[in-house]
Amino acid sequence: MNTKKALISVSDKTNIVPFARRLDELGVEIISTGGSAKLLKEAGIDVTGISEVTGFPEILDGRVKTLHPTIHSGLLAVRDNPEHQRQLDELSIAPIDFVIVNLYPFKQTVAKPDVTFEDAIENIDIGGPTMLRAAAKNHAHVTVIVDAADYDTVLAELQAQGSTSLETRRRLAAKVFRHTAAYDALIAGYLSEQMGEPLAENHTVTYEKVQDLRYGENPHQRAAFYREPLAAAGTIATAEQLHGKELSYNNINDADAALAIVREFSQPAVVAVKHTNPCGVGIGATISEAYRKAYQADPVSIFGGIIAANRVIDRETALQLKETFLEIVLAPDFSEEARAILQEKKNLRLLRLGEFGSQAAANGRAALRVAPVAGGLLVQEYDLHQLQETDMTVVTERKPTEEELAQLAFAWRVVKHVKSNAIVLARENMTIGVGAGQMNRVGAARIAIEQAGEKAAGAVLASDAFFPMPDTVEEAARAGVTAIIQPGGSVRDQDSIEACNRHGIAMVFTGVRHFKH
Repeated sequence: MNTKKALISVSDKTNIVPFARRLDELGVEIISTGGSAKLLKEAGIDVTGISEVTGFPEILDGRVKTLHPTIHSGLLAVRDNPEHQRQLDELSIAPIDFVIVNLYPFKQTVAKPDVTFEDAIENIDIGGPTMLRAAAKNHAHVTVIVDAADYDTVLAELQAQGSTSLETRRRLAAKVFRHTAAYDALIAGYLSEQMGEPLAENHTVTYEKVQDLRYGENPHQRAAFYREPLAAAGTIATAEQLHGKELSYNNINDADAALAIVREFSQPAVVAVKHTNPCGVGIGATISEAYRKAYQADPVSIFGGIIAANRVIDRETALQLKETFLEIVLAPDFSEEARAILQEKKNLRLLRLGEFGSQAAANGRAALRVAPVAGGLLVQEYDLHQLQETDMTVVTERKPTEEELAQLAFAWRVVKHVKSNAIVLARENMTIGVGAGQMNRVGAARIAIEQAGEKAAGAVLASDAFFPMPDTVEEAARAGVTAIIQPGGSVRDQDSIEACNRHGIAMVFTGVRHFKH
């Protein structure tokens, strides 16, 4: 009976020595290359070098060592095919029964801030993926391992029955193809970025599982949370959970929406979110003042909401937060006193983000947003437009005051993140009314105005898209709104401008639409 053979070539050497030693004890001959062979030999394990098998030296600085017919014939031969067996015997090629390979650390290489293009290219593995794919294709006869977590399973089956089961080999083969696909996707993404081709003819991405979730949006839906291999710091994907029960699908979705809004502001800001829409946004001299405004914006809807802050949560703010039932508080950090206060609430999740910058930085290398549709995928750049003073054109007889301009800019940053059709009313650096996701714009305005109540008098209004007719202006005028900001661009813009002039409302056009569906 032929001695079983295992080919080992790993960059991640976690537990490889005890695994190889156990294979050796079970009578499996170890073939290995480069650093893996050196490590195993130093551990006292008998190893056959790859060149002894191929009869050909490793060349080109190790670029060519396993790319040889002797290796790949041993991997790909169908063991119960007489013609395959005859050819192996004729050429004195031995079958290889186990392949334990993982790949050059491309991800870790390109994650370095000072990585050069040449370093990245040199860390693209060629021989490793080729061996893995060959072994996985022939999994009916070959056991292929790409993950150290599978060592124990394979050893247990070898110990119990002398071989691995077809079910195990098939499961491991599927993992291999996921692994090589992810590896190639990462390389493709890096090279596409280098060439400035984010929207290429194929859109291939990869994500790594963070955790299984209890369920999705609803209890009957299965769900999991994945992150990009090179996810930026200061994102939900890299946040550290300090306290509270496990995050849910909806928690993560809402927290990401809250974080996107709070990134809009450089001054202390707090955002409260429900169902991915802001129910309260406030800015102030301190984070405590900002939270107070966010709470006062809508003290009803904030119940059970998600809170995002762009400053460290201090004791004063924590005492305020403690008074309301909240699902999550996320912030760059929490003072020791604040953490102790908030941890008295057993289920409240606390997420520490660390320092975070702009939304552009958080979105990573490609800055693309994807949305699945039946049978396909929509891909677009993130809406990263920031309002500049030069974008603002006053189109009415009355110009906004300096205070109105400041409130218009505040409201504009918020309305960008509200589901369309969207209307936001604001005053005194806080939202006072939000109309989201309505089928017509005047309907969204009525909801925002109703929520604002008496506070609407003297407030400003922001609209994410143009007014198709002057009815929204008329609603705003009846409520006492004094200034409006909107993109402009309707064929009936003049009707809205004339309505503003009749009511003494200042209106600013930005020339930029912020639809969010």
